[in-house]
Amino acid sequence: MNRNYTHKLLIIPLGGLGEIGKNMTAYVYGNDMIVVDAGLKFPEEEMLGIDIVIPDITFLVENKQKFRGLFLTHGHEDHIGGLAYVLKSLQVPVYATRLTLGLVEGKLREHGILDQAKLIPITNESEIRLGNFTVSCFYVNHSIPDAVGFAIDTPEGVVVQTGDFKFDQTPVDGRHADYAKMTGLGARGVLALLSDSTNAERAGFTMSERTVGATIDDVFRAASGRVILATFASNIHRLQQVINAAERTGRKVAVVGRSMVNNITVAKDLGYLQVAPSTLIEPDDLSRYDAREVALLTTGSQGEPMSALTRMARATHRKVEIHPGDTVIIASSPIPGNEKSISRTIDQLFRIGAHVIYQSVSGVHVSGHGSQEELKLMLNFIRPKYFVPVHGEFRMQNRHAQLAEATGVNPDNIFIMDIGDVLEFQGGVARLGGKVQAGAVMIDGLGVGDVGNIVLRDRKLLSQDGILVVVVTLSKQTRSVLSGPDIISRGFVYVRESEELLDEASRIVSATLQRLMTDNVSDWSGLKTGVRDALSRYLYEQTRRRPMVLPIIMEV
Repeated sequence: MNRNYTHKLLIIPLGGLGEIGKNMTAYVYGNDMIVVDAGLKFPEEEMLGIDIVIPDITFLVENKQKFRGLFLTHGHEDHIGGLAYVLKSLQVPVYATRLTLGLVEGKLREHGILDQAKLIPITNESEIRLGNFTVSCFYVNHSIPDAVGFAIDTPEGVVVQTGDFKFDQTPVDGRHADYAKMTGLGARGVLALLSDSTNAERAGFTMSERTVGATIDDVFRAASGRVILATFASNIHRLQQVINAAERTGRKVAVVGRSMVNNITVAKDLGYLQVAPSTLIEPDDLSRYDAREVALLTTGSQGEPMSALTRMARATHRKVEIHPGDTVIIASSPIPGNEKSISRTIDQLFRIGAHVIYQSVSGVHVSGHGSQEELKLMLNFIRPKYFVPVHGEFRMQNRHAQLAEATGVNPDNIFIMDIGDVLEFQGGVARLGGKVQAGAVMIDGLGVGDVGNIVLRDRKLLSQDGILVVVVTLSKQTRSVLSGPDIISRGFVYVRESEELLDEASRIVSATLQRLMTDNVSDWSGLKTGVRDALSRYLYEQTRRRPMVLPIIMEV
C-alpha cells in the first residue's frame, strides 16, 4: 500500500468473503484502525490434518501502532474463534456483549492469555470513541443471544455492519431487534452497509426459533425412551427450548461434550439460560433413571469424527451408549462439506435401532440468518448510499447485491469484494483501491501457519498413493554402493505380495546411481533427483500409481 491514506476511510475485509467463516473486517482512517470480528473456519475436505483456519493478520501486525480496538458481533466460532491468535500477537482492547465475552474468556483461558487480555462489556447504549471512530451497537436476532450489529461513525460518514442477523418476531428470549435504532440510522444517513449474505438465495422469511421449540416438545412427549439431541453448543436459544421441553415432560438432562458443557455453564452463570436446579444431572447418573426420565444434550450435529454423538454412534463413547428405542434428534442443517459425515452418523444410529429425527424429515432446525425479505427489510431500514455484501460465498453475495439493487441502491454503488481488497472513501465517494496481504492461515496442532500448500500437496499425495523410501549407502572414496538399495513401502504396495516389483525397483536404483556417478554427478540433489525420476517412471508404468519417492543417500 503506497498511497497516502491519511484522509481516507478504508474498509478492508480480511475474512468472511467468498466463504462461510473466519469473519474479520478492518476499518482504517488516518492513524486509527479498528477491527470487527476475529473468526475461524473449519477445514475443507482437502485440508488434510488441519484443525482450523484463521485469517492472515499480517496487515494488522504491520499497522499495530494504529490498532485501537477489536469489536465482536456475537459468540459464534466463525466470529470469535480466531481471537486468541490475534491477541497473542497484538495487545488491543476487545469490546463485546456480556455473553460473547463470557464465551471468549473460556477460549482465552485455554490459551493461557486471559490475564493479559482487556475485555470490555458493551450494550446497545454504549458509545465507544477510539480516535477517528465512534462505535455504537444495536441488537439483532440470531441463534445466539446478545448478537449485535455496529454503527461506526467516521469522518466520511456512518458505516453499518450488521453481523449475523434475522428478524424474529417471537424471539425465545423476548429481546427484539433494535428496529427504532436501525431506522434512526437510516433517517440520519448511512454511507455504507455491510450485511450478512448467508441466506440471500432463500426466498421469503426465516422462521422463528420458537417453531423448533414446538417440534421438540412434541418429540419429548411422544418418545418412550431416552431423547438425545445434538445441536451447536453455541445455540443457546435451542438449548433453552430443549431444557424447557425436558422440564415440562419430567425428564432430567445430562450434558455431553466439552464445548456443550462449557457453553451451558457460561450461559447459566450469566443468566442467559434458565435451568431448574434439579434438572441437570451428570452422565454417570443416567443409569439411575428410567429411559423415559432422561434426555441428553450433546455435540456432534455436524458428524465431526471426534464429537460425542459420532462416538456414541460408533459405540466408542466412554460414558454413553445408544440403545434401541432411543430417539436421537439432530437439530441443525449441514454445513457445506459435512453432508457425508452426517449421513454416515445417521446411518449408524439407525443400524443400532435408534429413532432418528433430522432436518430433511422434520422441522427440528431453523436458520439464524435472514432470508431475502429480511435482507431487503434491513436495506430499507438502513438506506445506505453504498452496499457491500459480506459473510457468504460469492454466489450468495451476488444474489444479495441483486436484492440491494431491487431496493433502490445504485448498482454502481454496490461492491462485491475479495478478501484483501481495499475500499476507499474520500469526500463521500467510494472506489476500490488496491489490495493488502490477506488470506488463510492454517492451524495444525500447535503450529500456526507452518503448514502451507506444499505440505498439503504432500499430504494429499501420501493419502492417495503412499510413499516409497529408498535408502542407499555410498563409499566416499570409491563412489560405489556399499549397502542397499533398501526399499520401504508404506501405503503403496504390500511388500510380501510385491517382491518382484520391489526387486526390479532396487535394480533400477542401483543402475541409475551407477550411471550418474559414471557421468560424474556427485552432488546429493542430482543423485536424489535421478533416482526419484527413474523410480517414479518405472512404478507408474507398472502400477499406474504415483507414490511419493523419498531417496535417502548416506556417505561413509
